[in-house]
Amino acid sequence: MTEIIAGCRDQQPMDRRQLQKLQLGKLLSLLGPVLESNDFYGRKLRAAGVRSPEDVSTIEAYRQLPFTTKQRLSSDQAEHPPYGTNLTFPADRYVRLHQTSGTTGRRLRWLDTEESWQWFGSCWRTVFEGAGVCAGDRMFFAFSFGPFIGFWTAWEGARQLGVMAIPGGGMSSEQRLDAIVANKATVLLSTPTYALHLAEVAAGMGLDTAGDTAVRICIHGGEPGAGLPATRERIETAWGAQVYDHAGATEVGAWSFQCQSRDGLHLNEAEFICEVVDPTTLAPAQEGELVITGLGRTGMPVIRYRTGDWVRLQS
Repeated sequence: MTEIIAGCRDQQPMDRRQLQKLQLGKLLSLLGPVLESNDFYGRKLRAAGVRSPEDVSTIEAYRQLPFTTKQRLSSDQAEHPPYGTNLTFPADRYVRLHQTSGTTGRRLRWLDTEESWQWFGSCWRTVFEGAGVCAGDRMFFAFSFGPFIGFWTAWEGARQLGVMAIPGGGMSSEQRLDAIVANKATVLLSTPTYALHLAEVAAGMGLDTAGDTAVRICIHGGEPGAGLPATRERIETAWGAQVYDHAGATEVGAWSFQCQSRDGLHLNEAEFICEVVDPTTLAPAQEGELVITGLGRTGMPVIRYRTGDWVRLQS
């Protein structure tokens, strides 16, 4: 099984019983308002026999809840534009709007309340702390800051951690490199392919990213790559820095992080209930599709969400 690290802020590792108690407490708090006023999940849960949060007071009861798919969420938004019926609160409670990339189908629009935005940022803070980022670091965000959610929430996580956050939106690669050097940035956030591209541009400028910058940590997301040994080695050689991967999704949150041993992704099980199932039989499996429930996004939740991500649990 994957080593369990139930968050890494002022917490000791929990045994499975303690962790499930924590998860169920958060789940019951989420289900109360969802059952009361979320049309999408209210219908699904009542059809499954759930009338009150207490009906899902054990992990066994939780595993009887119906799955949710991206296709169904997408259809719901198409049928009830623009945001669908998966809304727990009135529209004036929501303060952020983002959308998925649309690479695997119709784009999903996703809304966050102030509370869920803070929660999403705290998940990113866990990503940063796992990589060894601390308050004295200076973090450069090499992203466009468009409608994709990932690095807006990473920005919030940086604010919560207390690091200096340096925006790189609206800049050319040359301008970003100048900013990294001038501001003595110690942490680079980007897609893995863009980190390699920046190093190539730097070489053309006569700049050695490994020797002429202060970057010591690279954290990547938005696409696969940083978890592949060959790609990670290329980035580390180019920047003279340690590379960390993470995984998440617009509709789910930043559900994983790497610690400094970098031996795989840890599930952030303090904030997500995670399962692995055989995609054909939907039975529990050691290798298969990742299913997630986010425990801090009451305003627009996902419950037993089939992510489509193929994972293998490590011993």
